[in-house]
Amino acid sequence: MIKLGEIQILKVVKTTDFGVYLNDPNGLETDKVLLPKNQVDPGTKPGDEIEVFIYRDSEDRLIATTTHPTLTLGKVAMLKVIEVGNIGAFLDWGLAKDLLLPFKEQTQRVHTGDDILVSLYIDKSNRLCATMKIYSYLNQTSPYSKDDKVIGTVYELSDEFGAFVAVDNIYSALISKKELYREVKPGDSVEARVINVREDGKLDLSIREKSYIQMDIDSQTILGKLEANGGHLNFNDKSDPEKIKQEFNLSKNAFKRATGRLLKEGKVILTEDGMNLID
Repeated sequence: MIKLGEIQILKVVKTTDFGVYLNDPNGLETDKVLLPKNQVDPGTKPGDEIEVFIYRDSEDRLIATTTHPTLTLGKVAMLKVIEVGNIGAFLDWGLAKDLLLPFKEQTQRVHTGDDILVSLYIDKSNRLCATMKIYSYLNQTSPYSKDDKVIGTVYELSDEFGAFVAVDNIYSALISKKELYREVKPGDSVEARVINVREDGKLDLSIREKSYIQMDIDSQTILGKLEANGGHLNFNDKSDPEKIKQEFNLSKNAFKRATGRLLKEGKVILTEDGMNLID
């Protein structure tokens, strides 16, 4: 069977002036696809086997190509938006015919020049299309363990759950709302730490270090803000948690831990209206 959207090895069954026809040796004899002449090596003859990718040409006919696209059926890859039209966006996947990303398959509106993470599927009209809804296409059996450092791409945000991430653009992961101490958006590359591997294999991530390492980083953040603000900040351990998060990208508990470190080291003093840097 000739498989749309996949790389496969097919056999030459007929040569013509405009190319060769290929067939799956285990399929029906009538099941043929054309490999255009400009992609056929000289001397190719019936019985030869060629590795090709199958897609549809501009006239919606099955066609073979020896070019391997960036994305194949059911896989996930980062592609660039070439243009946005009336029915969706068109993506560069390395073939002569660009790949359509329909509007209904976009989790957010995309623009020309964007790099976006997508998967490849076959639509109801038996055409290849891209989708940004990649959750079900991601692998749940990663090689990572707790405390491993990973790099992934944010592909969707949820008010309820947090940021969905594709680690290595392959594995399913989540940064929960409580671990989101800075703003991220779809398409962002993030470096994170694995804080849990679930029973189903999905990864829970944090963009913060372990607490004892993070405390040093947070302390330096507060010191930097103090120095930039003339040695005084209108923040102390009674400050509003939301204002702390907006100013420092820290939870109130993390802020208090870091401030406590600075107090213990004799670098700051707390006052009724905030904190002062000690010279």
